[in-house]
Amino acid sequence: MSEEILRDRYGNRRGAIVTESNGKQVAKDRYGNKLGEYDPSSNTTRDRYGNKLGQGNFLASLIEML
Repeated sequence: MSEEILRDRYGNRRGAIVTESNGKQVAKDRYGNKLGEYDPSSNTTRDRYGNKLGQGNFLASLIEML
């Protein structure tokens, strides 16, 4: 499992994208709450409720919307 931390221009943590061992990526806010999930096998991004957002990886966009 690896974690990529996303920061704003002032160095404040905005969130993180965690890559799980099965290849799925999970977006989390600065407090560790799940925002969404990207599944590379289906090339689909879903929000925290499981609603499909679209084809492709939109996790960084979910974090930027905060």
